[in-house]
Amino acid sequence: MIAASQWLNTTTGRIATDPYSWMQSVHWVGGSGLYTPSRNYGPKWGPTTVLIAQELSALTECRPGIEYLARKLKLSKRTVQYHLDMLREAGLLVYRTKGTRITGSIRHASVYERVIPVEFDEALGIRTVQRDETAAAYTRVPVGIAEEGRKLIGKLAKKAARKVRRRRSKTSVPSKSRCTPMQGGTSAFSSAGTSTSPSETKLASGSTSHPTPKKATSGPQKLNTVGRRYQLGQELVTNVPWLQHASAPRISWIARHCADAGWTWREVQAAAEEHSPIDPADTRRPSGLLAHRIKGAHLLYADPTSRRLMVTEWEDSRTQEHFRHAGYDQPAQPVASRTADQAMRSIRTVLSQPAPDDCTLHAAGDLDITTLSRDEVLEHRAFAADPEYVRAMLTSLGDRDTRRLLTNKVVDQALVLTRHDDYALAPAF
Repeated sequence: MIAASQWLNTTTGRIATDPYSWMQSVHWVGGSGLYTPSRNYGPKWGPTTVLIAQELSALTECRPGIEYLARKLKLSKRTVQYHLDMLREAGLLVYRTKGTRITGSIRHASVYERVIPVEFDEALGIRTVQRDETAAAYTRVPVGIAEEGRKLIGKLAKKAARKVRRRRSKTSVPSKSRCTPMQGGTSAFSSAGTSTSPSETKLASGSTSHPTPKKATSGPQKLNTVGRRYQLGQELVTNVPWLQHASAPRISWIARHCADAGWTWREVQAAAEEHSPIDPADTRRPSGLLAHRIKGAHLLYADPTSRRLMVTEWEDSRTQEHFRHAGYDQPAQPVASRTADQAMRSIRTVLSQPAPDDCTLHAAGDLDITTLSRDEVLEHRAFAADPEYVRAMLTSLGDRDTRRLLTNKVVDQALVLTRHDDYALAPAF
């Protein structure tokens, strides 16, 4: 059954009236041979499928979680997903609502409906009727069965009543290999053949070694292709800030080509942030962003030399960016183009000089700035090097005219330097 038909409103089957009838259809699908999995890999239909179906039939609301089934049946999550997919493809399960798997939010399990396929009714000659004409087709109920289908339905009933248990692997020890505490075997012959032990004198002197010396144990095992992919995915999730909330298996799959080519997590990060940096706060789907950024990167940087140059350029750009943006989160400085020490030294020099004689004359009284000539405006701005002069102009002319005359930058710098509390004026920057 295609994916579009695996929903309740698109299915051709009918909802099972009870779990017992549904298990009959499960055993029929498994024994009929009509269903073939769409995947050419993974597990096939077998006792594990029936075991999972048996667990689903016991639920009042068919809302199983993958982790719940894996924990209770002692199976892997991937195995549970494979067998649920087979039950949906066979037309035995349909979605009522599909769950969500968004990282960082509450995950909701999918809600299923146990459905009996229409092929089951046709094969056994089960007659169904629609009691309500306005209801959907999946609400049909059985009312009878053909005579030739009664024998088969009886066999399916016995299978449905039988509880399936998970098989346990038993490793039997051959009787001939068992040993007694006195190093005697049950067999009449010795497995050592005609070999004889060396004398005690030779053993004591160390002149005789073991005929088959032990080989030195090798170092740590080398990861295979899949292990290397998972290792790279875990390193990316651990070390890259904007990938910390992503799923490590998903990141491993996205970066599989890079892992097969021998990339490090630093090289993958450099390839992703080569053109523009990535802010973790603005990243909603880290896996999708990573897939978009590194698409085809393993072909572009195919050799280690090109990757090393790419990482070097990326680190240099990060250093320059950090240098340009350093201090943005610090309090505003009096003069933006100088360091704090240079600015304070220049301010102390200006304040130590005596104020001009006509400073008070220019600041006192109400001035009409529209009648000032260009030379007079420049003269006022020269006097504005003294923050006290700017303070006097604010008192005399007000904030609006003072900023028009002396510019916003000069007034803001003076406000920061004087920290004048008599005016509720905040710097514009």
